[in-house]
Amino acid sequence: MTPRSRPEDRPGSPWDGEFARYFGERAHSLRATAFLLCGDWHQAEDLTQAALLKLYLAWPRLARHDTLDAYARKVVLRTFLAEHRKVRWKRERLTGEPPEVPVERAGTEQDELVRHALGVLAPRQRAVLVLRYFDDLSVEETAAALGCSTGTVKSQAARALATLRKRLGPHFGSLSFSTGGLDGR
Repeated sequence: MTPRSRPEDRPGSPWDGEFARYFGERAHSLRATAFLLCGDWHQAEDLTQAALLKLYLAWPRLARHDTLDAYARKVVLRTFLAEHRKVRWKRERLTGEPPEVPVERAGTEQDELVRHALGVLAPRQRAVLVLRYFDDLSVEETAAALGCSTGTVKSQAARALATLRKRLGPHFGSLSFSTGGLDGR
């Protein structure tokens, strides 16, 4: 019987260090994007982990590491959209246990109001607003991430902003995320 090898004794892949650096630098930003897409920190963590696993598996094939952020964002977005499609077909199951109490995150009342309003948008409209105004992507970059035309991005953004204005009322013009406004870019 041979002794088990310790993880540090096993040879890792040659890109592990490079991926670990990228993970450390970008995981927080990807998790924030995922949160704005889904509105739930636990689900955002799951989306981020699933996306980073997919990114790790594709890492050796990624020839242009200068486009990693765009690729990672696209993976988070597509994972969110795929999960949202699955959710429609899932049914809730009753249990004898109460659900976990959500952890409150610090944020302003305005941030909470805007995030709640984002939750009523269709997933693709929410994705357009998050990519355009939170991740600060151009119309062209957003279209590339979503795999659609620039005209679709513009029309989805206009519809989403109109829905938010209607939902938030006259206070919409004064509301903004701490990281960037939603109404003027």
